[in-house]
Amino acid sequence: MAGAGGRSWRDLLAGRARKRRSPFGSTAELQGAALQLLDQHQSLAELLLEVGDSAKPCVQDGAEHRGVSPESFIVSVLQEQASKLGVPTATLAAKNAIAKVEQICQDPASPSRVPLLNSDQRKRLTCLLQTVKDLLANNMFCRSLFCQDMWKMKGPLVLEAVWHLHSCDIVGLAELLDRSPAGPAAVEWLCSSLCGLCEQAGDTSCGDTSCGDTELAQRILSDFAIVFVQHGFEQPSELGRKVESQKVAYICRAVLQRMLAWVLDAVGKEKQEDVSMVQAVRFWLNVFHVPLYASAAHPDSLRQFFRHTLTEVLTYNPVLKVSDAIQMQKEWSFTRTSPLLTALYRKLLVAFSVKESMCQLQQVLETREVNWQHVLSCVSTLVVCQAEAGQLFKDLLSHLLLKAFGNYDMENMITAFLIARQAALEGPAVFMPYSEWFKASFGNAGGHHGSSKKSLVFLLEFLSELVPFEAAPYLKVHIMFPPCVPGKHRALLLEYITLARTRLADLQVAIEDMGLYEDLSAPEEAVQPQAQALRDVEKALQIFESSRKIPTSVIEASIFRRPYYTSWFLPALLRPRVLPKTPDGRMAFIDSLKRADKIPSNLYSTYLQACHAMKEKVLQDASKAEPSHPKEPLEQLEAELAELRTLAVQQAQWEEVAAQLALVSDRLRGALGDSSEDNEDNEAAPCSSRVRVAVPAPGLSPCPQRVVDLLLTSFCQTLLAASSFNPPDRQGPCLSLLVRMMCGHRNVLPALLARLCQLLYHQGPSLGAAHILGLAAFVIHLSECRALIPAVEADFGPSQAVPGKALSVSEYWSSLLVCRTEESFVFCLRFCTAAAAYLMCKFSSCSREEFCALVPPGLIKKLQFLVPRLSSEARAVLCEEAQSALSWSSLSCPSLSYRRASLCLWRQAAFQELLKEKAFQLSFREWLLLELEVCPDKDILSAAERQDFHHWAIYQRYLPAPSAAGGCDGDLEKACGVILNAILDSSHRLELGGRARSRTSLSPEILCRLQELVLELRCRPKLLPGCSAAQRALVLELLQGRLAGTEPEQGSALGQQLWRQQELLLHRRVLLGLPASTLVTLCWRGNRAVLDCDSFFCFVNSELKNVSSRGYALSFDITAHFFRGLLSASLDCEDAAEGVSEALAACQTKCPVVLLSAALWWPRLEPALCCQWKRLFGAPLAGELARLRGWHSSGTRFLCSGAAFPASDLPWLSAAFLHGALLQHSPRGTEALHRLGTGAEQLLVALLFFSLLDLISARIAPKEGVDFQTSLEWSLQILQCLQGRGTAWPLLFHSAEGAPGMFHVLHRAASQRHTRLLPLAFYSLIPSFQQELLQQEPTFLSVALQMYIQLLQLFVEGQVLPQSDQDHTEHDPLELISAARQFLLGAIPQCPARSLGNIQPLLSTCEELDPELAATLRHFCRPAVDVELEEELELF
Repeated sequence: MAGAGGRSWRDLLAGRARKRRSPFGSTAELQGAALQLLDQHQSLAELLLEVGDSAKPCVQDGAEHRGVSPESFIVSVLQEQASKLGVPTATLAAKNAIAKVEQICQDPASPSRVPLLNSDQRKRLTCLLQTVKDLLANNMFCRSLFCQDMWKMKGPLVLEAVWHLHSCDIVGLAELLDRSPAGPAAVEWLCSSLCGLCEQAGDTSCGDTSCGDTELAQRILSDFAIVFVQHGFEQPSELGRKVESQKVAYICRAVLQRMLAWVLDAVGKEKQEDVSMVQAVRFWLNVFHVPLYASAAHPDSLRQFFRHTLTEVLTYNPVLKVSDAIQMQKEWSFTRTSPLLTALYRKLLVAFSVKESMCQLQQVLETREVNWQHVLSCVSTLVVCQAEAGQLFKDLLSHLLLKAFGNYDMENMITAFLIARQAALEGPAVFMPYSEWFKASFGNAGGHHGSSKKSLVFLLEFLSELVPFEAAPYLKVHIMFPPCVPGKHRALLLEYITLARTRLADLQVAIEDMGLYEDLSAPEEAVQPQAQALRDVEKALQIFESSRKIPTSVIEASIFRRPYYTSWFLPALLRPRVLPKTPDGRMAFIDSLKRADKIPSNLYSTYLQACHAMKEKVLQDASKAEPSHPKEPLEQLEAELAELRTLAVQQAQWEEVAAQLALVSDRLRGALGDSSEDNEDNEAAPCSSRVRVAVPAPGLSPCPQRVVDLLLTSFCQTLLAASSFNPPDRQGPCLSLLVRMMCGHRNVLPALLARLCQLLYHQGPSLGAAHILGLAAFVIHLSECRALIPAVEADFGPSQAVPGKALSVSEYWSSLLVCRTEESFVFCLRFCTAAAAYLMCKFSSCSREEFCALVPPGLIKKLQFLVPRLSSEARAVLCEEAQSALSWSSLSCPSLSYRRASLCLWRQAAFQELLKEKAFQLSFREWLLLELEVCPDKDILSAAERQDFHHWAIYQRYLPAPSAAGGCDGDLEKACGVILNAILDSSHRLELGGRARSRTSLSPEILCRLQELVLELRCRPKLLPGCSAAQRALVLELLQGRLAGTEPEQGSALGQQLWRQQELLLHRRVLLGLPASTLVTLCWRGNRAVLDCDSFFCFVNSELKNVSSRGYALSFDITAHFFRGLLSASLDCEDAAEGVSEALAACQTKCPVVLLSAALWWPRLEPALCCQWKRLFGAPLAGELARLRGWHSSGTRFLCSGAAFPASDLPWLSAAFLHGALLQHSPRGTEALHRLGTGAEQLLVALLFFSLLDLISARIAPKEGVDFQTSLEWSLQILQCLQGRGTAWPLLFHSAEGAPGMFHVLHRAASQRHTRLLPLAFYSLIPSFQQELLQQEPTFLSVALQMYIQLLQLFVEGQVLPQSDQDHTEHDPLELISAARQFLLGAIPQCPARSLGNIQPLLSTCEELDPELAATLRHFCRPAVDVELEEELELF
C-alpha cells in the first residue's frame, strides 16, 4: 500500500519516526494499532507485494529501531485474517499469492501471453516472491495448494514466472508438473512456451534490454533442460519414489520429443522459413550443450538423453526410399546439409567418443527404419569433424560387406554402398574416393565376391538393381574398374556392363567421351565433354611443363580413344588465341604434338589462321580488354579463411574448426573453377600417381598460383595470430587440419609443391622472418600429412644424381634447401631452426615413437651439417647441465641472432637425444656430399675457417665415430673410400649440371683431405724381408670396385657408356690429384724389395686405356704421373735402377700401352724423368729408361740424318718411337720407309697399325691435333710399302685373341673403341687395295668380309662416326659402306677358291645384314666347293 505521493509503507513509518516520538509505550501496543489500521484499509494481496518490496533494510531508526519488522506485520495480518475466515494461515497466504501472480502476469499492453515478463512485471514479481520466501521460512505458506491453484488460473502460465518460482526454490518445475491435472495439457503449454521463448530470444536486436532478455532466456532454457533430463531419463536407482513421478517423466520426455520434432521439421523447411524461425530453432539447440549438465545431471542420464536424441534424429520421418537416397545423396554432403542439422549432429556427437558414435549409428542401421537423409548427413558430419572416423568407417564397411555376402543380405549391401559414397563425397582428405574403395573391395580375386559363383551373382545382381537409379560417375567406376571375375564367369560381368552402358546412353553420357583425367569417384552428374576436355588440357599442360614430355595418357588417347581425342581434346587445346611473342608452355605442347604427328595438318593450319585472325581483331579493337578471372570465388575463399583464423585463436571455438574447414574446402573447389552446382571436385590423377616438379623452372599458371598464395598466406597469418596467444602445443588442431584439407585436393598439390619450390629453392634468401616461420611450420604439417601426398618426382635438371627417383614430401622439401652461398646458408639455418623448434614444441606431448615418426630425417641431418659449420661452439662436447629450451615466440623477434637461436636449439637435451636415433644421424658420406655442394668463392666461411671445420669434421667427428653412428670406426682406409666415392658422385652432378668449378670438377679442399689420409696410410712400419704381406694399392682398388658396382641400372646402352667414360675421366683426375707414389706399391720377393705395378697395369688395361683419344697411348698427364711415381717408389728398393728396369720390363708383357705412351710423349717426358732421376739418385739412368731414350734417339737420327734404323727385339715398341718421331717430322717422306732394312716388315705393320689408330682418332677427337687426311695418306703409303714387300698385313685386323705374336700385343694396347672402329679404317684404305692381294692373301677376303659386317653392325647400332669438320660430304659413313659393298661385289668373282672357302662361318651373319651380298657369296662358293672335290679326286 502506498501513501500520499506514492510513498511506501516503510517510508511513511520512517518519516513519522523522524518527526516525533512514538506515543506507544511498547511494541505490543504498536502492533495492535497497526493491525486495526490494516484491517480497515489494506488488501491482503497488495500487502504481500508491499511488504516484499519493503524487505530491503533502509530504515535506521523509527519502527525498526524499536524492533518492528515487516515480516512480523504480514504474519500478524495473515493470522488475523485466517482466524476470521476460519482457514489455515498457510492456505490463505497461498491463495492470495496466486491471485497476485495472476494479476502480475496479466500485461494489459500485450493481450497474448509471451514467455518473458516486462521489466515492471519482473520487478513486482520479485517483490512478491521475496515475501513468499519469508512466509515459507516461517512455515506459513502451502506449497501444494499453490501448485494446484497455479493450473487453475484463467490464463496459461507465463514461463518466466514459473522459472522464477523454480529458481527461488518456492515451487520447482517438477513439483509444478506433478500437480498438473492433465499431462498432455502440460506438454502443450510447455512446448508452446518454449517455442515462444526461442522465437523471442532469437528475434531480439542487440540493445541493452534485449541482450539482457536473451541472457535470461538462456538461463530459463538451461534450468528447464536440466529438469527435463533429470526427470525424463531417471536412472533405476532414482525410480520408485511416487507414482506421480512417472507423470513428470512422461511430460519431460514428451516435451523433449516435441521440441526435437519442431527442430527437425524446421530443418526440412529451412529454405522456406524466415530468418527469425531459423534463429529460434538454433537457440533451442543450446539444450544439447554438454557442459550445461556438468554437475546437474547424472552422467548416465545425460548419455541416455543424447543417445535417445541421436536415435530419434536418425529415425525421424523415414519416408525416403533407398532409390531416393541413391539419387539424392549428393545433396546431403556436409557443406550442402542444413546448417541446423549439422549443428545438431555436432552437439550430439560431443557426448560420445568416435567409436561410441559409430556403434550407435551401426545399431540404429541394424534395428530401426531410418531416415536416409539424416543418416547420410550424420555420416558426412562424422567423417569431416572426427579425424578418426575415416578408419572406423572403413572397418564398418568391411563388416557390412562381410554380413552382406555371408547372408546374401541386400540391406547390408546397400547400406555399405551408401555409406562409402557419402564418405567419399567429403573428399580424399578425410576418406578414400569411391573408385578406390570399389577397387579395393571388388577389384581382386580375394574380395568377398570371389568366394563362390553365388557371391559373384549376388554382387552383379545388386549392381544391376542399382543401375536405373545410378548417376553416371558411379556407372563409369563400375565399367572402368569392374569386379575381378574368373574367366569362366566373364559373361555375367559383360551382361552388367552392357546394362550399365545402356543406362549411360539413356543419360546421354558416352563412355568414349570420358576425360583423360576425369575423376571417376566424383559424386556429381557427368561433366559435359567440353568442360572435361578443358580440364584435361590444363592437366596435360601441367604434366608437360614439368616433364617436357607428352603425357602418356595423351599419346594413348590419340591411338586408342581417337573419337574423344579428335572431337573434344584437340578442339579444347587448339582454341584460338593471341599467341605470345615468347612461346609459352601451351605453344611448346602443341608443337611437340605436331612433331609427333598427333595433330592433323589441316587442323593445325586452321588453328594458326584463327590465331592470326584473333590477333588482327585485337589490334583493331580499341578497348583491348582481356578477360580476367572472376574474383568472386577467390574472395569467398579469402573470407572463409579469415573466419577460420578467428576460430583458431579462440580456444572455445576450436570445435567449430572442422566445420569451417569443410566450408573452406568447398570454396577452394570454387576458386579452382569447380564450384558449380552440378560439379564437384574432379581430381586429375589417382592417389598413386606421382607429382612432377621441374625444380630449375617450376611453372605455375596465374589462377592456381593466386589460390596457393592465398592458402599459404592464410596459413602464415593464422600461425602468427595463434602464436601471439599460445605456443604451438596449445594452438589446437586448426593448422594440422588446414594442411590436411589442402592435401586432400589433389589438383592443388602440383601447384602447391611448385610454389614451395619457388619460395624455398629460388627465393629463400629474400624471404622475411614471418615468411620463414610460416613456411617452416607449414612443411612440418605437410610432413605430418605425408600419407595423403603421392610421391614427388623432382626434376633437378641434368645435375640430378638419379633421374626420376620418387621422393616423399619430406625428402622433397628437404632437397630444396641447398647450401651453396653465404645467403643460402643463412636462410637454411634460419628455416631449419624454425622448423625444428616448431616441431619439438608442437608435438612435445607425443610419445617418443610417435614423435620420431613425425620428424623429417632431412631436417635433422641438415641441422647437423649447418650448426657445427656456422657455430664453432657446437663442435665442443656438450656439458651435462640442463639447457633452456628455445622459445618459439622468440624466433619472431627481429633482434634474434639466428646463430644464437640455432645454438640454443642444438644444446637442448631433447634435440641431442634425437641425434642418437640412427635414422636422424648424418653419415660421413652425407656430410661430404653436402660440403661438396658449397661454392668456395661464395662460402660463408673463409678458407682458413673452412679448413678448420674440415679437420674437425673428419678427424674429430667422423673418423673416430663408430659405423653405427655414420663414422669410420677409426679406419683410415674406410674413410678414404667414403671420401673418394663422395668426390666422384658429386663431380658427376657438377659436370652434368654445368657447374664445374674448373676443368677438373673436383673440390680441391676435400681432395687435399684425401691426400692427407692417403699419405697417412703410407706412414706404417716398413715390411721386413721375407714378409709375405705387401702394400695395397688402395686407391686403385677403390676405383675398380666402384666401376664394378656403381654402374647405373637405368638408361640406354649409350647412356651407360657415356656414364662409364665420364667416370673414368674423373678417376684419372683423382689419380692425378693424389701423390704419384700411390700408383706403385712395394712387395718382397725373397730377401729383396721390388716394385709392384700390377694393380696399376690391371686398371690401365681394363679401364684407363679406354678413355684415351689416341687409341694406343694414355694421356701425357697420367703417363708422366706413373713414371714419377715409379721413380719415387724405387727409393725403397736396394737397387733403384734395377727395380725400375724390372718394372718397365714387366710392362712389355703386362701393360704394353704404358711403354707405347712413353714412346708417344717421350720428347716431353724425358726432361722431367732425367731431372727427377738425377735429383733422387745422381746416377746414370736405369737400363730400361736408357733403352727407351736410345730408341727415341735412333728414330730421330733415322729421320734427320739418314742413319740406319737399328733392328730391335721389340719391333712394336721401336715402331712406336719411330711413329712418334714421324709425327714430329714434317713432311713425312716415303723415302724413309724404303730405307728400312729387309727385316723391317713387322716394324712396318706396327707403323700401319699406329697410323690407322691415328686416322680413327682424327674422327672421334678432331681437336687432339691429328689430321685425318694426313693420317690417311701416310697409312696408304705404308700399305703400299707392305704390299710391295709382300707382307701379310691383313692379319693386323684379326681379333686380339686370334692374332699371332706382335699383332696380339698391338690389339691389347688399343682401346676398345678404336678396336671396334677398325673397319672404318680398313675401308678407308680401299684406294690402295691391289688386285694381287686377292690372289696372294687367302685370308684377305674373309678379313674384308668380317670388316664389312662389323661396319654394318656399327651403323645399325648408331655408332658410325660423324663426318669430319672440314668437309661434311667427305668420308660420309653411308658412302663408305656403299664403297665397301661395291668393292666386295667386285672382288668376290676374282677371289681364288681357297679364299672363298674361308668365309663359310660369316655367311649367316651376312645374310641378316646384306642378303644380296650373301647370295653373291653363296653363288661363288658352290663352284669353289666343286673344284676342291675335283682336285681331291685327281689325287687318286
